[in-house]
Amino acid sequence: MEKIETLEEFYKKKLDWMPDNIRNEIGHFNVFPLEPFVGEKAQPVPYKRRDFYKIMLVIGNSKVHFADKIVDVKKQALSFSNPQIPYKWEHLDNVRNGSFCVFNHSFFLDFGSLNQYSVFQPEGTHIFELTDEQVIRVQSVYYRMFEEINSVYIHKYDVLRTLVFELLHFAMKMEPPAASNKHALHASQRISTLFLELLERQFPIDENHQTITLRSASDFSRQLNIHVNHLNRALKETTKKTTSHLIAERFLQEAKILLKHSAWSVSEIAWALGFTETTHFNNFFKKHVHLSPLKFRNF
Repeated sequence: MEKIETLEEFYKKKLDWMPDNIRNEIGHFNVFPLEPFVGEKAQPVPYKRRDFYKIMLVIGNSKVHFADKIVDVKKQALSFSNPQIPYKWEHLDNVRNGSFCVFNHSFFLDFGSLNQYSVFQPEGTHIFELTDEQVIRVQSVYYRMFEEINSVYIHKYDVLRTLVFELLHFAMKMEPPAASNKHALHASQRISTLFLELLERQFPIDENHQTITLRSASDFSRQLNIHVNHLNRALKETTKKTTSHLIAERFLQEAKILLKHSAWSVSEIAWALGFTETTHFNNFFKKHVHLSPLKFRNF
């Protein structure tokens, strides 16, 4: 898999220019029409992670790869991508138009954590098919973004943050009630959030070939300074899954990504994921996927 794309690389590659304020103290935000990058002028979007967030309105059918999932956009959709999840788009030549905004973590540094929202979480919904009426509503938000970013209003970036939140909540309201993430401020939720942040912090595994060190429930409980049974109860209450199940799911997702989108050997992937023996990794993968890693790669 290719290395993480930075905001600077995005501007150089896509736009051939660089904003002066790209790494300033208030963070970075910008909004663009999709038209120069789709249709006959469509450029391939390689499968990789980016170090910035993107919210995109796509009008036209296409296909998007998010982590180890593939989503077909039949007509039009709103998508949410973040630094944790690699993605790529296909068939952008079928896309007629749309808009997208990009921003980095620093842009929301003093305005809460974006990762608490399901659209930016690894297991959340990242693509939302839209009706024609919903497209009109989303387009109106982007029109306001374009208007605001070109204004001389001194507090325009506060307004732009509000418009980002408007898109975010518009999408999350479309999720089924059971899928909506209720962030009750109680002890179990706090432990669950800390655990998931600690788990996710170990990824992505990049070309530097680092090795994962937190692999078991006891590893995480020691890091969080709580008893392993306490951790397991908190996660069962908030996610309905055990600690070991959540760890295995995330490791399995990363294994699938590396098998499909990297040139690493199975033994290199096993080592990066912290398996001391390749056979242990093979057994783990086959138990959950019912295919060997090599068969999955070639499937």
